[in-house]
Amino acid sequence: MTENTGNTPFLSIITVTKNDSDGLQRTSAGVQRQTCQDFEWIVIDGDSGPQTTDFLKQTEANWVSEPDSGIYDAMNKGIERAKGQFILFLNAGDTFADNTVIEQVKAASSAQTDFIFGDSYEFGRYKPARSSKIEYGMFTHHQAMLYRRDKLGELRYDLRYEIASDYDFTARFLQANPNTLHLPLAICEFQPGGISQQQANLGRAEQHQIRKELKLCSNFKNAFITGVQACLWRLRKAVPSLYWRLKSSGNTARAVSQT
Repeated sequence: MTENTGNTPFLSIITVTKNDSDGLQRTSAGVQRQTCQDFEWIVIDGDSGPQTTDFLKQTEANWVSEPDSGIYDAMNKGIERAKGQFILFLNAGDTFADNTVIEQVKAASSAQTDFIFGDSYEFGRYKPARSSKIEYGMFTHHQAMLYRRDKLGELRYDLRYEIASDYDFTARFLQANPNTLHLPLAICEFQPGGISQQQANLGRAEQHQIRKELKLCSNFKNAFITGVQACLWRLRKAVPSLYWRLKSSGNTARAVSQT
């Protein structure tokens, strides 16, 4: 699966799945179509059963199927297996935005880059990333973020959080590794309807707590951000056309280093 003749592929793609054979196959097809094959594909399945394992046996994925303690426990298992220079989480149902994503990201990366992020598609709409000011929340989909693996150290997803552990993980990583690269391209096509959208109130509460614990901003600013997030969520539910107009008119990415 990798063009790299050594033992270190450019990218470790980590896919977490449970009882979603159709989504897993959709993700697999997008992975296989990549023009750059300098990657490894790691699949952590939560003991879904024979429909999933029979499919995985037909792939070149590095996979395991066993019970876990939830999505973030599974993602930690994926990190432990990863050998790539960068890691990217692309869960079952999510796909790459097009067939040249890895090729373009690899060409733009450098030895000085610790974190790469780009734009995404959601509901078929282009969703630009914001600037990487993590105190305001996740500035793009988690599936559009690449982390340099050797800079992770002991960092793992905190299992105290049901919804926002990806926010905690990203904030902690960026506190230690501020050298980021924002690319003007969509990296993923996000599969909506996941747990973060189903339990948005809990997600906002957890983000509030994370900002407080990591001292990302003042208490007043923290409360303000939480309020704005709640208003935007209500706008998205009530007037989706206006919400997406505001999102699409936001910051577009520029391939410049941010330190």
